[in-house]
Amino acid sequence: MSKAMTLNVRVSGALSDFVSANVGDVGTYENVSEYVRDLIRRDKERVEGERLALLKAELAHAFAAPESEYQPLDADTIIARNARG
Repeated sequence: MSKAMTLNVRVSGALSDFVSANVGDVGTYENVSEYVRDLIRRDKERVEGERLALLKAELAHAFAAPESEYQPLDADTIIARNARG
């Protein structure tokens, strides 16, 4: 497990007002740290979802190819192909 990280973020104006509306008695979150952690988790889930969607699209494309286009490959050929970029 990685070590904890401390972040210092300064927001003002409309951003500060928006954060204040989401924190404390009037908001969903008890404190700003809880709010920021939730935002980071959501962004992480979004990025992972995008990566999964790309992988699914690549697999769908690969499996849609006619069987005649498939070629047997050994591990050395795959490693060499991937090393080229």
